[in-house]
Amino acid sequence: MRAINLLLRFVLELCALAALAYAGWQLPGAVWLRLLAAIALPLVAALVWAQWVAPKARRPVADPLRLVPEWVVFGGATVALAVTGHVILAGLLAVLAAANRLALHLLGAPTDDHAPV
Repeated sequence: MRAINLLLRFVLELCALAALAYAGWQLPGAVWLRLLAAIALPLVAALVWAQWVAPKARRPVADPLRLVPEWVVFGGATVALAVTGHVILAGLLAVLAAANRLALHLLGAPTDDHAPV
């Protein structure tokens, strides 16, 4: 069960990055600005994730403070989907991300290298 939840977590992370890229591309303006936003938004999210949330983060943050960067990324992706007109997908991403985080917490699945296995 833990492996399935960790796999779902990874898929949700990729969905969040894709949602941010899509939202960047949907912004009004010149193509080069839209392209820049489509690259920059998921890049910033990936950097936040790598810095504080990823298993081998440079500066891992312990629970419950760890929820802050997680929800900045997932919340940003949810808002990005909603404002681009994909409200159902936004809700689905939010619910799945929250349920997955709760399942990982309840199952005692390690969310970083410092957690017991």
